[in-house]
Amino acid sequence: MDVVTFREFYGQAFGQRVAHSLSARLTHFATQRPGQRVMGLGFAPPYLPLFESPDSSTLAFMQARQGVTRWPVDKPTRAALVDECELPLLESVMDVALVIHGLEFAETPLDMLHEIWRVLSPQGKLILVVPNRRGLWSASDATPFGDGQPFSRSQIAGLLKQARFTVTRWDSSLHFLPSRHRWAMAAAPALEAIGRRMATALSGVIIVEAEKQVYAFTSGKRARRFSHRFRPVLLPSPQPVPFTDDSGL
Repeated sequence: MDVVTFREFYGQAFGQRVAHSLSARLTHFATQRPGQRVMGLGFAPPYLPLFESPDSSTLAFMQARQGVTRWPVDKPTRAALVDECELPLLESVMDVALVIHGLEFAETPLDMLHEIWRVLSPQGKLILVVPNRRGLWSASDATPFGDGQPFSRSQIAGLLKQARFTVTRWDSSLHFLPSRHRWAMAAAPALEAIGRRMATALSGVIIVEAEKQVYAFTSGKRARRFSHRFRPVLLPSPQPVPFTDDSGL
C-alpha cells in the first residue's frame, strides 16, 4: 500500500464516504488548544484539518515504505518522509499524535509506539485508528483498511500498556459494508447509525485515545544507596629472607 493508492482512494466517492464517517467520530477527539503542536503519522492528511487551529503547528509524517505526497497542496509543504521508529523530532515536542493508516503497516508496532511516546509531551494525546480484526473491512480489498495487520481491542490495549500509554477512551467507526456499489453507499448512513448502537464489536476500525504517562521517583521517599568505598593502604615492602644452606657452605 503506497501513498498513490491512498490518494486515489480518498479522491473517489467511496473514499469520501469513508472520510466523512471517520471524521464524524474523530471530531470528538479533536482538541484545538492555542498553540498546540499536532503530528499526523501514516496517511493522515484527510483528517488533520480537524485538529488545526489558526495558531497551531501541524506536521504530516508518512512512512518510508509508502512514500510521501505534498501537504497541504496550496501552501508551503509540511509533509515529510520518515522512518516511523526514528522520527526527526526532539523529545517531548508534540501535543497530539494522530496515527491512521500507520500502525498496521509497521514492521515493529511496539517500537513505533515507543517512538511516538518519545516525541509526545507529558500527558500528550495519541489518537490511534486501526483496522478491527473482527470486522469485515480487514478482510476486504476494497479499502486500504484491508491491507496490513489488523488488531483486536485487547492487542491494542496490550501494546499501549507496554509503550507506557494509558487508554482514556475507545470508539469505533465504519459500521457499513465495505462495498463500492451504489446501493451500499446509499445505505451507509443508516447502517452506520444502527451498527454504532447494536454491533460496535464488528466495526471496520477501532479508535482509541491514549495519554502519555511519565513516572518519576520522589527523592523524599527513596533513600539513596551508598556502596562501601575501599581506601588503598600501602604496606611496607617485605624484608628479604636470608638464604641458608643446610650443607654449611
